[in-house]
Amino acid sequence: MLQKFKEHININFPFLKDKKLLIAISGGVDSVVLTQLLHELNFNISLAHCNFQLREKESDLDEEFVKLLAQKTSNQIFKIKFDTEKFASKNKLSTQIAARELRYNWFQEIIEKHNFDYVLTAHHADDNLETFLINLTRGSGLDGFTGIPKINGNIVRPLLAFSREEILAYAKTNTIDWREDASNATTKYIRNKIRHQILPVLKEINPNLLETFAKTLENLQESKQIIEDRIATISSEVFETDFSTEFILNAVERLEVTKINIDKINQLSNPKAYLYQLLKEYNFTEWNDVYHLLSTQSGKQVYSKTHRLVKDREYLLLSERDFSTALEMTFEIHENQFEITNPIYLTFEDVLQKSDENKQAIYVDKDLLKYPLIVRKWENGDYLYPLGMQGKKKLSKYFKDEKFSLLDKENAWLLCNAENEIIWVLNYRQDSRLSLKNTSKNILKITSK
Repeated sequence: MLQKFKEHININFPFLKDKKLLIAISGGVDSVVLTQLLHELNFNISLAHCNFQLREKESDLDEEFVKLLAQKTSNQIFKIKFDTEKFASKNKLSTQIAARELRYNWFQEIIEKHNFDYVLTAHHADDNLETFLINLTRGSGLDGFTGIPKINGNIVRPLLAFSREEILAYAKTNTIDWREDASNATTKYIRNKIRHQILPVLKEINPNLLETFAKTLENLQESKQIIEDRIATISSEVFETDFSTEFILNAVERLEVTKINIDKINQLSNPKAYLYQLLKEYNFTEWNDVYHLLSTQSGKQVYSKTHRLVKDREYLLLSERDFSTALEMTFEIHENQFEITNPIYLTFEDVLQKSDENKQAIYVDKDLLKYPLIVRKWENGDYLYPLGMQGKKKLSKYFKDEKFSLLDKENAWLLCNAENEIIWVLNYRQDSRLSLKNTSKNILKITSK
């Protein structure tokens, strides 16, 4: 197996040579064999062991075993203990998911702190098949049937081409010791049920199951690539990138909003399926609700943990969620202030005359200002006297006439006087009540960025 592994690395993972590698090691046969193989091939490796404290003394014995292995192979070791059950309960996760989240987060911390290039895990061909069958029972989409990725960012899995049988045979032939996790024998977990009850039957039906499964994975991965190519083409046709100004704490930034053309989506052969492929990377889960946005009234929206999708007339508007508390607050500006950065960036400058006519600057009669000024979001009932227009207009009507999208309205900030009357819809329209008159003597220039 050593020679086969060496050739496999040279062909599929040549970038690992001369890199600083961190091996995720439990003490089980898979990770111990991976460590031994890389040690024999003189790779620059260190070990990382998580004690999840789920098996009482056995967990501590695993930790001690890995420590001795590191000494034997003269490799650096990183160790950590987790209160996995407490973390799982606090975050409402299964024990297995909690352990996975804890260890992968820790691996990334080690990488950043100690400048490792890659984390190597010991997943093998049987793990791949088990994962496929687990996803099959859960009704997964194509992504769940294309296998555990060989490379996922800085996570590398060099044993996926090898079976559990090959790994065990190598360990026994070379008298390699390992720790046996008694929980692997129980059928309490779905993976163990598949491993001990389902796979033996499938392998009896087809002794070459892993080989044929590898061919199936290859076919599915090729099909997935075709879909991805098609989705890339469709994305360029139905996605339109727009920018609306969003003011957040301590900065003025440009918020990217992706506009999805509803009419073009509806012209596709299967709008629901295309929406899934187009939006799956944004963490949405309620796909029926997403699909129904195509035909519902404007204003309806669906949230994922990271993004928001809003129906706005002929478009769906996709944007990152803003968790800033600034959206729910008001901020005061006092007479002696010449600059603010929270929640937006504004400067206040006494000038002799008006100049620099643009949307990022207004000029007001300083003698008419009543302090403190207020920066806030708009509310129902707000109105202004738009400069250059006759009379008073509700702000909601102004937004409609100016064709503000729902996100534009939410992202708009107002500068008001002490009586909460609007002075400026930031970067859009000044109110005429405090604008310069022929009699104005003291001119204040207010500029945003």
